[in-house]
Amino acid sequence: MSNTRLHSVYRPLECRPDSYRGWYERANILLEQRSYQEALFSYDKALEYYPNDYWSWYKKGTILEILGEVRAAITSYQQASEIKPNNYWAWYNCGCLYLTGLKEYDRAIACFDKALEFYPEDYWCQYSKAEACHNLGEYERAIACFDKALSYRNKDYWAWYRRGDSLRLAGNLEAALASYQAALEVKPNDYWGLYRKGLTLQLMGAYQQAIDSYLQTTVTEPEDESICYALAACYSLAGNFQAAIERIELLLERNYKEYLPLLQSDSAFQNLQANDRFLALLSNYRDK
Repeated sequence: MSNTRLHSVYRPLECRPDSYRGWYERANILLEQRSYQEALFSYDKALEYYPNDYWSWYKKGTILEILGEVRAAITSYQQASEIKPNNYWAWYNCGCLYLTGLKEYDRAIACFDKALEFYPEDYWCQYSKAEACHNLGEYERAIACFDKALSYRNKDYWAWYRRGDSLRLAGNLEAALASYQAALEVKPNDYWGLYRKGLTLQLMGAYQQAIDSYLQTTVTEPEDESICYALAACYSLAGNFQAAIERIELLLERNYKEYLPLLQSDSAFQNLQANDRFLALLSNYRDK
């Protein structure tokens, strides 16, 4: 069906190769067929005859994004937004490319702000703006954006989870803990939610509660070295030296090159500096 449609468009182009409509329709069919390079050529031909066509610039940007040509895609979306400055999608897509493709967070925020002028209650735009603010270290601003996003989707796991990250890094540990707990109410056994909850409890000095949260992750990730290390640290800080050393033995057996320097320098293991078994373990692996 698509080949027939393509042929029906191509025949008039043989007679009128300067036809904007013919090149544009051909490009759309090629885009549907995922013939991206040919579609790109056809959109460029369409733009030769109608350079102010929003949709040709926008769809050209879409193809360039698919092909991984980030800066060229941004330029194309920017051309589209100049033609229709009140169109949400060109601004939003441009912001996403600045956010994830180039990590130019200030520019991403500027694009998301423009998109929000036309669609102020859009969850994804608020969430993406929050991510950009978070990555800039502007945690309070990020939290405000996550709050707006959650006002539109109050059961969204990722908004609660990432809000928790911003709160934790801003030093508001109790609020961060509540945010991770809200995320876990949406996805109760999620590894990352449980891990971050455990980390926050550890930072708060609630070591046994942190241990309980970390242990829940081992149901799905029993071999995870990061969790094993976190458990060793919490057991040490809580004064449960036997449990700490059992975890340390596992870590050193699996990856002593990475963990031996950490075990020697991390203040969480200061309590074990007089423990003969701990010192013997470190000595044995230093000699390898």
